[in-house]
Amino acid sequence: MVSTFKSEGDTFKTRKFNFDKSGVSKEVVKDADTGAACETIIHLDDFAARYRDHSLKTLNAIAESIFEHCLWYFVRQGGAPTIAVFDEGESVSLDDILDQQMHAKAVPDNVVVNGTSFELLHVKLRTNSLSTHAIAFCADNRLVTEEKLVGKIPGLHGRISDSNGDFVYECYVSSPFLDEYARPERTGFDISENVDAMFEKSEITLPQIRAAVVEKAAAHLTDYVADNLRRSKERVEKFVSQRAPRYRPIMSRIPEGNLNVDPDISDKDLDLTLHKHLVEIESQLLAEGHDIMAPTVTTNYEEYRKRLEEYLSKAEDLKMSDLANYVSHRKVIIDLLEMAIKRQPDGKYAREDLIHGLIMPMQKSSSEVLFDSCNLWLVDERLAFHNYLASDKTLASMPITKSEDTKEPDICALNVFDNPILVAEGAKLPMASIVVVEIKRPMRNDAEAGEVDDPVEQAIGYLHAGNRQCFDETE
Repeated sequence: MVSTFKSEGDTFKTRKFNFDKSGVSKEVVKDADTGAACETIIHLDDFAARYRDHSLKTLNAIAESIFEHCLWYFVRQGGAPTIAVFDEGESVSLDDILDQQMHAKAVPDNVVVNGTSFELLHVKLRTNSLSTHAIAFCADNRLVTEEKLVGKIPGLHGRISDSNGDFVYECYVSSPFLDEYARPERTGFDISENVDAMFEKSEITLPQIRAAVVEKAAAHLTDYVADNLRRSKERVEKFVSQRAPRYRPIMSRIPEGNLNVDPDISDKDLDLTLHKHLVEIESQLLAEGHDIMAPTVTTNYEEYRKRLEEYLSKAEDLKMSDLANYVSHRKVIIDLLEMAIKRQPDGKYAREDLIHGLIMPMQKSSSEVLFDSCNLWLVDERLAFHNYLASDKTLASMPITKSEDTKEPDICALNVFDNPILVAEGAKLPMASIVVVEIKRPMRNDAEAGEVDDPVEQAIGYLHAGNRQCFDETE
């Protein structure tokens, strides 16, 4: 590094030194050459490969990166020194980049926290200059820390725009108070995160400063985020109406501010967001239920009645949500089944295992899978009630048989009603039954008489194979 500077007596000096992980070394200070001007030149030598391979290479990219890092020095009062980046005869002035990237003129502002004034500077930059909206806290004309604003101002999601196009917003905060409490290494501030209630009107904390700045930033951006707020509301309403009706009954119980989502949010992330609110409401209901069921002797009856009515109303909303989810889930499964059984463009039909997996996971018994992962109702609602049910398992592996046969029914279910007799299903629910389901693809060209290829004989064969020496308890 070589730096030419004006020393005492208006004479110019040149300081040259190396700077590495060990610190400063080989420092030399001497009189500057005649006609020298103030400047600093930095040479980056022996660039570590793991950094070099991922670093910016082009002149413009490097210049823009330096500009982003030093942005505060350009927008603050007094500006920044003239900075240019040179590379093999070409150069880029950071002042030119400032002119290109500034979306509009910076707007000064101020806010007072417990009698202490803080200066604000609202800056709008083109979207290719910064990645996210932020608050920047400064001290002694230097940037100290930055905090993201996304999630703190309703409607401030991703891009915002005005008549000149899209922009990214940053609010720079400075004050003699921040100068006083900045850490020497400029990595943060020695300011409390909280304070006792008795001192909250006299002491200043970071949350107080942050809240005041966010309020000012929100006021500055009101006109710009209005469209995002509208799109956010439409996005949630459309998703609930068309994709997730289970959330409709609880929408009125979610604070409006918690529904200000990014209008471009994916269905998956929006579903997760709404589900978190549903879980919170369920948790609140559980806690309230315990409190209501254990009233104290001092509980006012009228107050208790109101709490009970509110509890029952919330419980009713959750029941409606569960019902909507149940109906919605069935519709999705039916839609998937309809798609699966349609003839494909090549004139063929989907394989049996696709339909099979939709009804019940293969090679599993009902005790090995979650109830919600089974859609036995596609065949018969009554299959949900069974003593044992297996999907694509060998007869020999079923604990309800003593068979050594390796035949694999697609679905085999046993339902026993404390009766040792198995009877065929009639108009009334039988006392006990075995149900065998065999799934076959339509328009097969190998269907022939016999247990191997005829699905009816195949299903009967499963019963015979299992009945030779099994189901002893029910024969």
